[in-house]
Amino acid sequence: MKTILLLLISLSMSFSHAKINKISTKSLITERIEKKLSKELSKKDLTLVKKEVIKYKGKSVPALVNVMKNDKFPDKNRWLATFLLGRVMGKKSIPFITKFTEHPNWVLRLASMKSLLALGEKNKSLYKRGLKDPSMLVRYQSLENIKDLGMSELAPSVWSMLYDKRNYYSGKNVKTKRQHIVKKVVKTIGDLKFKKAEKPLIKMILDKKYEDILPEMNYALSKITEKKAPQENKSLIKRFWKKHQIAQMTF
Repeated sequence: MKTILLLLISLSMSFSHAKINKISTKSLITERIEKKLSKELSKKDLTLVKKEVIKYKGKSVPALVNVMKNDKFPDKNRWLATFLLGRVMGKKSIPFITKFTEHPNWVLRLASMKSLLALGEKNKSLYKRGLKDPSMLVRYQSLENIKDLGMSELAPSVWSMLYDKRNYYSGKNVKTKRQHIVKKVVKTIGDLKFKKAEKPLIKMILDKKYEDILPEMNYALSKITEKKAPQENKSLIKRFWKKHQIAQMTF
């Protein structure tokens, strides 16, 4: 009886030690990754950290989560942690990464948007909100996500960006000018084949005021109508779409 009791105590202690060792290993991994990501790293070091995180797989998650949440870490490393979390956890990371699309730091909002694209996440309300983000880079990335994921149902929201003053340069004694994102908006409208944009785009392409975005409008109309328009000469492009406009008229 005494022998059996001693055996049970011994087994219990072995299991306890195993559990402690497991927890200890996890803590060491977390500490190791966090330490490396607490300072600015060279490209070579970043590559080594990536390999290490991927090797540890799920054991690296606590460290990655902490790096994302804590502003004591450099922005570049928090950006990396966001992508690596998606890489390690796959689609299971989507709910957590989605929270960072509303983070005060635009770097994390941008990183989360890019990561969600890599994960193939199709969240309509998320990307619709992203089109109005205070950061132009985040708005640009939201457009990229919508285009690459083929989310044609968001085409009206993309079109509305043409009326968003934040997408234009303006100021005292400065003539209002379209920023580069407007070109991206117009091309995305074409990629999404937003039929309702056809008539207004033709009016715009025939108007001198919009000649700075003529190639993008030509691209969009070609995608929407599935017609092969001229590419180089402005006069030929305008003549082509004028003919198309007349052909579409009903008398």
